[in-house]
Amino acid sequence: MAIYTKGGDKGNTSLYDGQRIGKDSLRVETYGLFDELNANVSLADKMCVSKENKEILQKIEYKMFFLQGEIATEDTDKFIANSVIITEDDVNYLESIIDKYTDELPKVTSFILPGASMAGAQLHICRTVCRRAERQLVRFAKEETIRPVLEKYVNRMSDFSILWLDQKIMRTISKL
Repeated sequence: MAIYTKGGDKGNTSLYDGQRIGKDSLRVETYGLFDELNANVSLADKMCVSKENKEILQKIEYKMFFLQGEIATEDTDKFIANSVIITEDDVNYLESIIDKYTDELPKVTSFILPGASMAGAQLHICRTVCRRAERQLVRFAKEETIRPVLEKYVNRMSDFSILWLDQKIMRTISKL
């Protein structure tokens, strides 16, 4: 069976719910940025040697598939009925990681330059892509209705990346 369908040859793509839209639409651009973020998180995961760090990154990778899926669906009810969704529990999970590392780390009073390790540098790429994807989601939410928990989750991912990636990873280079 061929991987190509030729359905997108004229600049359109199919969404999860079967709707066809332009590949240049705000919806496609938005879930595409989270796809880019997920690919970068996956690369960072492969660079980490710490089992704890890998588990956290893999959980985020998994959840991002559902985030992307919901954004890639005009009929949100259809997605919710047939898939896993982002919930307050997912927001709470990220908050628990942020809180744990905040308690463990000394106060940071200066910027931390990326690149102390390959994994650390890759996680800084994740941080910048996450911030860009978050800005895009905010634009998307001005035009389309999304569940508020999605914006909340993405904001925590962004907070998580600033805190955890800049502090935890850079201070535990020996674990990467």
